[in-house]
Amino acid sequence: MEKPVIILGAKGIAHSALEIFNSNKVVVFGFLDEDQKLHGHEINVVPILGHTEDDGFLKLIGKKCEAFIAVDDNKYRQFLVKMLNEKRKVQPINAIHETAYVSTDAEIGHGNFINAKVNIGAGTKVGSHCIINSGAIIDHGATLGDFVQIGAGAIVNSNVIVEEDAFIGSGVILVSGVTIGKNARVGAGSVVISSVKANETVFGNPAVAIKK
Repeated sequence: MEKPVIILGAKGIAHSALEIFNSNKVVVFGFLDEDQKLHGHEINVVPILGHTEDDGFLKLIGKKCEAFIAVDDNKYRQFLVKMLNEKRKVQPINAIHETAYVSTDAEIGHGNFINAKVNIGAGTKVGSHCIINSGAIIDHGATLGDFVQIGAGAIVNSNVIVEEDAFIGSGVILVSGVTIGKNARVGAGSVVISSVKANETVFGNPAVAIKK
């Protein structure tokens, strides 16, 4: 990648995103964050330049810089994606750690965070703007929708479907063939042996729905 990167967001996964770009020898120009208290500070010698909606910095994106969104909150992440699409006519780039394995016939969208030691198998489909944390396994034939979050060490077995906006906690095991519905949440360490409905929260081994 020839252009440096501006990272939108300076909390949560932002430090890890910087490490990912460093691992690939990609220059990070700086961070932008909505929290004004962070402005003027640095993360590993890289400056936090200003606000995520500062046109003075945003105008660099697409011409002189690429953009990556390092925000955990899906609603704000979606807002920032829309802003970049509309204001700058660009898509955020992927941040894929050099130690991650991505199969040559996996399909990967835009703006994904794929951390160290992630394994993405043959025939998988990963949408856009997903967060896949360290050591997660996305096995062959699995499908992740847009804005899906996968916790560290989670195992998404073969032919699993994880729909848009779903959250899979750290250490979760999704057995082959299940579907996790849109906006569903699976608690850390759970073993999911049957499909989870949209907007449902499940937890345990085997995972069961938590009453609201």
